[in-house]
Amino acid sequence: MPYEFLEGRPFWVVYLSLLGIVFARAQATYWLGRGLGAGVHRSRLGQRIGPRLEHAENLINRYGPPAVTLSFLTIGIQTAVNLTSGAMRMRFVRYLIAMFVGCLAWAAIYSLGGMAVLAAWWGLFLHSPWAATAAAAAVIAAVVGVKTWRKRRSAAA
Repeated sequence: MPYEFLEGRPFWVVYLSLLGIVFARAQATYWLGRGLGAGVHRSRLGQRIGPRLEHAENLINRYGPPAVTLSFLTIGIQTAVNLTSGAMRMRFVRYLIAMFVGCLAWAAIYSLGGMAVLAAWWGLFLHSPWAATAAAAAVIAAVVGVKTWRKRRSAAA
């Protein structure tokens, strides 16, 4: 766990601490982007590309929230998405809701050891890409199988 100060603490302390950390980080990145975006809008470049910039902002306001939420499930993309959301002036309430859902998922992944599983899979991938692909396919097949079994069982009941 990269957050050693949380080792040995109860789950709820770990989860809420990680939730607070990611929430603060995402908000700081969004507002930094918001400031950068204001500078771009006032610049000559912003004046030159005005209508296209407005069109991009409208698209991000419309389709951006799912990207914000899903970015928390990735490594390395989250900061760019939060910064872009701010720079492109995504409406704050839409951003906040999408970001908070993503923060909840991120904190769950980190506090439940999801990163350890990912690190183990990545180590396997570096050693044998075929074995890692087979392991991922087996997990996906198991999830699909369990879902199919549950659906059939509930349909029969």
